[in-house]
Amino acid sequence: MSAVVVAVLVVLALAVLFVATTATRRDRVAAMRGVREARRRDRGNPLEVDEALLTGRDVERAAVLERRGGSAVPVPATPAPPAPRVPLDDEALGVTRRQFFNRGIVAMFGLGLGGFGAATLGFLWPSLSGGFGSKIRVGKLDDILGQIASTREPVYVAEARTWISAYPQEAVAKAKQAYTGAVLEGMEQGVVALYQKCVHLGCRVPWCKSSQWFECPCHGSQYNRVGEKKAGPAPRGLDRFGVSVEGGVVVVDTKQVVQGPAIGTNTTGQEPEGPHCA
Repeated sequence: MSAVVVAVLVVLALAVLFVATTATRRDRVAAMRGVREARRRDRGNPLEVDEALLTGRDVERAAVLERRGGSAVPVPATPAPPAPRVPLDDEALGVTRRQFFNRGIVAMFGLGLGGFGAATLGFLWPSLSGGFGSKIRVGKLDDILGQIASTREPVYVAEARTWISAYPQEAVAKAKQAYTGAVLEGMEQGVVALYQKCVHLGCRVPWCKSSQWFECPCHGSQYNRVGEKKAGPAPRGLDRFGVSVEGGVVVVDTKQVVQGPAIGTNTTGQEPEGPHCA
C-alpha cells in the first residue's frame, strides 16, 4: 500500500514538474517573440528573425536573465552593412602643403649647390678659347713699339694681366746668357711680357714714369724696365710669359708663367732716370 502511495506521489510530482516546465518554456518563447517584435519595430525592419537562428546557449542565457528579473533576450548578430564609399580628399590625392614646402626647399638647395659647383668648376677650369690662361693676341708689333717710344711707358694689357715692355736690341747678347725659350724669342723681337704681380707678396706692380722702373707700392720692391730686380724684398725679378710674333702680331702665351730671373741679373744696365714712386 505504501509503495502504491509513493508511486502515485512520484507520478504527480513529475506531472507538476512537466506542466511547470512547459509553461515556463512557453513564457520564454513568448517573451523572446515580444522582444523580437519590439526590436523590429524600433529598427523599422519588416523582416522576422528566424527562430532557428537562436542557439541553445542563447535560450539558456535568456532563461537566466528572466529568472533574475530581466526581459532582454539576445538576438543573433547580423552582419554589419559595408561601409559607404567616401571619395578621397583632393588634398590626400595631390600634394600636401608640407610636402610642397619640403620638396621646394630640397629643390632650391639642389639648384643652389649645383650652380655653385658649376661656377667653381668654371672658375678653376683653364680657359682654352680666350682670356687669361690662353694665347692672347695683343696687337701689331710695330704699333706697340711705337706707342712705348712715344709715351715712354710700357703697354698694359688687362686681358693678359701683362705689361708689354720694349727690350733693347743691344742687350740681346746678354739676354741669351740669362733667358731661354719663348721669353728669349720675344726679346729678340724687341718685346718682353711681364706678369703684373709682384713676386714678393703678389701686389700689382705699377709703372713709375719718373724713374722708368716698375715699383711695388706695398713693400717697395723695384724692377727695371725689363723686370729685373733692382731693390726691395723681392726674391727675384718679375715673372713673365712667352712671346711670339705671328704675321707681325704679338701673341702672349699666358698658359704658363715663367719664373723671373735671379737676383743680380742685369742685362740692360738701366738705372733710375728720375725720382722713385715707392
